[in-house]
This record gives sequence, C-alpha cells and structure tokens, in this order.
Amino acid sequence: MKILLVNPNTTASMTATAAHAARLVAAHGTEVVAVTSSMGPVSIEGYYDEALAIPGLLMEIAAGERSGAQAAIISCFDDTGLDAARALANIPVIGICEAALAAAAFIAQRITIVTTMERSRLPLEHLVHRYGMAGRAKVRAADIPVLSLEDPSSNARARLCQQMEMALRDDRAEAIVLGCAGMADLTADLRKEFGVPVIDGVAAAVKQAECLISLGLTTSKIGAYAPPLPKPYLGALTSFAPEAMLA
Repeated sequence: MKILLVNPNTTASMTATAAHAARLVAAHGTEVVAVTSSMGPVSIEGYYDEALAIPGLLMEIAAGERSGAQAAIISCFDDTGLDAARALANIPVIGICEAALAAAAFIAQRITIVTTMERSRLPLEHLVHRYGMAGRAKVRAADIPVLSLEDPSSNARARLCQQMEMALRDDRAEAIVLGCAGMADLTADLRKEFGVPVIDGVAAAVKQAECLISLGLTTSKIGAYAPPLPKPYLGALTSFAPEAMLA
C-alpha cells in the first residue's frame, strides 16, 4: 500500500513529526510518503491560515495521486480543505480530526479534544458537530502557538498537561484526543502519564486508510464529491483550473 501524508502548512519539521508517528503504526508493506506544502502559512491557526493553505494542499494531493498513492491523509487537525480534496481526488482522503474522533468513539463515551490556540476551539467544535459527536466530545484549548510544540524551552507541554488534567476532572473525559498533528510525538508518554487512552489523529488516519484500501473503497464521485466542473480559473489561480489539476 502507498499512503500519501500531506502537511498543509509549510513547516517541514512538523511533517517529519507526523511522518514518524504514521510509520510507527503502518503495517508491514505500507509505504508512507510524507510531503510538505510548497506554499502557504508556516502554521494553521484560524480560518485565514486555513483558507490560504488549501491551494498548496490540493497541489500535493493531485501530484500524489498521479504518483500512485492509494489514499491521502491531511495532517492538520482542522481537516483543512478536506471536502475540496475529496472532490478533486479519486482516492480516499482522510482528515485526522475525523479519524481521531472515529477511533475514540469505539473506546469511550466522553471524549475531550485538547488543541493549541483558543481561536482553534470554535472551528473544532464545528467539526465535532459535523461528525456527529456533539453529545460526546468537548474541545479545550491550551493556548499555545503551534510552533511552540517544537521548542523544548517553551511551556507548551505543561499547558497541554494542565488541560488534560482539567478534562479528566471537570469533563469526566474517558479518552483524550490530541488536537494538533504537531502533538503526535507526545502520544505514548501521555498515555503512560495519565493512564487513559490518548489518541493521535495521524496514527488513527493511517489505520483507517489501510482499511479503506484493503476494502477496495474509493471516494464516491456522484453528488457532493463529484469532480469539479471544467472552467477557466483566472489570475494567480490559473494553474488550479480543474482540467489542469486532474490532468
């Protein structure tokens, strides 16, 4: 199997963190090809960043499918550009928020997502509603910049742990979902420290991608995810015209 892992921000070190987490759980014979978007913000923290990360993401997914990828994973917990990517690609495209919540649903009734910035809380609450988990999942923000997760001198881990403690005490959470791909390398240690299931969406997405590939399932191309209609795109977006992207 060949799975494409796309980091829709432009920070290569975050791609490496997610790729390592993906390869730790990948089955024997699964190849994880990790790529970093070539355009857009260095981190995705809010609606503006998310919108401007989508073109680079779509370029990488189109290129990956042409190169033989059998499924793609969007390595951002906002599930950045997920619907657009599913309309563009024929292969399954998985968002790590949806993947993490789906995995959590099998093992816990009360779930708390702990994410980075407060500005990310509402977008994630919208995703929780979209994925049918509003009655079971809450969202907390540790108020830490995404890139601080890579700085050992920051207090990012301590803030994350503080929110996890509050989730277990106040939300009565039975499982914790890490709400950022940049947290993927903390999963094993946090499971040991807190003694509860801690779910990383990157790892969950890899196993779900393998499942879909094994079952021979691809994205439906009728209705919502029908291919984009051919039409001219102007200005800086000329190269994103559907016929060019799908060639």
